[in-house]
Amino acid sequence: MLAIASAFTRVPGYLDTASYGLPSRAAARAVRDAVRAWQAGTLDPAAFDPAVERMRAAFGTLVGAAADDVTLAGSTSQVVGMVAASLPDGARVAIAEGDFASVCFPFLADPRLRVDVVPLDGIVAAAATADLVAVSAVQSSDGRVANLDALATAARVSGAKTLVDASHAAGWMELSARDFDVVVASAYKWLAAPRGIALAAVRPDAAWVRPVNAGWYGADRPWDSLYGPRMQLSATARRLDTSPPWQLVEAGAISLELLASQAVAEIGAHSVGLATRSASASGCHAAPRRSSRSRVSTRTPWREPGFAPRHAAVARASPSTSRTTSATSTWSSTRCAPRPVRRREASPHHGEREAGP
Repeated sequence: MLAIASAFTRVPGYLDTASYGLPSRAAARAVRDAVRAWQAGTLDPAAFDPAVERMRAAFGTLVGAAADDVTLAGSTSQVVGMVAASLPDGARVAIAEGDFASVCFPFLADPRLRVDVVPLDGIVAAAATADLVAVSAVQSSDGRVANLDALATAARVSGAKTLVDASHAAGWMELSARDFDVVVASAYKWLAAPRGIALAAVRPDAAWVRPVNAGWYGADRPWDSLYGPRMQLSATARRLDTSPPWQLVEAGAISLELLASQAVAEIGAHSVGLATRSASASGCHAAPRRSSRSRVSTRTPWREPGFAPRHAAVARASPSTSRTTSATSTWSSTRCAPRPVRRREASPHHGEREAGP
């Protein structure tokens, strides 16, 4: 049993952390307190600034980054969209086939970009020709784990930029965020924070990421930066911030600090162990994976009416021999007798979880 388990109310049978994680009692209480203050007209917005800084620090601890590297957002797709908008016209982006929409769609919707869709086991090789590689650390659909070490090495050699979605990894998988340009996570899943909070670690030398959503909270002194046109954005990742959801940030800070108080490796070992035991007890076994070699297609990015994109076709590249693994030895893309069941994922604090859509 993990030391942090006692902070949660036990909910037997809840198996859906992949859709949303359950809050600790303290986090749930913080949301209730903030809503009461809002209802009573006693909410003090500036008083929540320290909670935002606590979230930065705790997220940095969980993903291997400094607090100054961390920016606040509302969703993963918002951060990915900012990255897409920061790329030059004609930039080539490699994404993994079947990856979550928030990782893919911002690039596919930008007619300025060339997007190569490759099998997950080809994502490392794609760094040789891509300007940017974007991939989930853990696939939402089947639990496969990208070979992030190999990707970081390949990107260093080729000079490719990198974006990693850690929404299904942060909190239980050890990460080294400074090996990548951007590591983003929605905090309402494995980080057990309220929905509406996302955080991203942006490497200090990734100055190419533009503050597309620049606002007053991107300044070091936000409450002195409410009006234009004079603008002084922070020199840290804070320059990319959007303003915080006041009623949620204290709960978010509590949630992330709780997870950061226990070693990520311990949470990961506990979670994978629970998932493995669950799969074994239910008679699950790994389902055959479809080969991507037999299917070749093209995709056309979204474009505004009358807009002729520079590159209409989106090529699906051939796979390479780059390694990918399952998040556990037994629970990725499972099939169980006598009837199929949904994939199981392990919760850091509640036991096995059934994955959501």
